[in-house]
Amino acid sequence: MEEWEKNNDIIVEDLYNKGWCVLDHYIPEDFRKELLQEQKELLMHGQFRLAGIGSGDTFAIKPEIRSDKVLWMDENLLTPLQEVYWDKMNGLRSAINRRCYLGLKSYEAHFAMYPQGSFYLRHLDRFQTVSYRIVSVVLYLNDSWEESDGGALRMYFTRPDGIEEYEDFLPLGGRLVAFLSGEIPHEVLPTNKERISITGWMKDRD
Repeated sequence: MEEWEKNNDIIVEDLYNKGWCVLDHYIPEDFRKELLQEQKELLMHGQFRLAGIGSGDTFAIKPEIRSDKVLWMDENLLTPLQEVYWDKMNGLRSAINRRCYLGLKSYEAHFAMYPQGSFYLRHLDRFQTVSYRIVSVVLYLNDSWEESDGGALRMYFTRPDGIEEYEDFLPLGGRLVAFLSGEIPHEVLPTNKERISITGWMKDRD
């Protein structure tokens, strides 16, 4: 069994059992570096735009809520590197369907860059206007990261007794985080340096 498949099995079991997974070294280090370099080149060419909240008629840019920049990936215009990652995400989507029966039909994603000082307040990825988002998947591409760099992903969990707890996860390069989009509230804490990732959603529609 290939390493990708082993990693997918771990993710699928965690999603099935608890609704989320954090897995380090999801991709080979050389592939991470290539994806990071490509994303930095896209940044240099000014292709990223300020991210917003909501969608369609409700879309709005509100830097007091989120202050990252994004570049959406077009499935029909992927670079060779992006195609490799896209194929792996579709493989993960199929594996999740086989175990969890979520009816996932497609994948969408964007590159995300949080400049120094940026953040994203607590939210859910699945809401009324994007109810088709079922599983969120984030892959971090950063070269190095320390706790003092900030920018952690904070995920909130409710215990059986109703008490809410949270865990913080640093955006370590090669780390993949997957969770049920409508069940795990989360936020990105203020980052003290540039923070880069690929953020995507597996959907129950084409």
